[in-house]
Amino acid sequence: MTPLPKRKISKGRRDRRRAHDALKARNLSTCSNCDAARLPHTICPECGFYRGREVIEVSNNN
Repeated sequence: MTPLPKRKISKGRRDRRRAHDALKARNLSTCSNCDAARLPHTICPECGFYRGREVIEVSNNN
């Protein structure tokens, strides 16, 4: 037989354990070229610029 818990875990103890499971908001910064929201230390997906210079060429298929 597999081991079973001896006592029911209370809601407070259960919820305290799950206190760190919530999703955190993304830390977004603005692009210096087009002012679009982007993740820090990444190439801007809107214009393809990183640290003031164009790294990739972005095609606008709108």
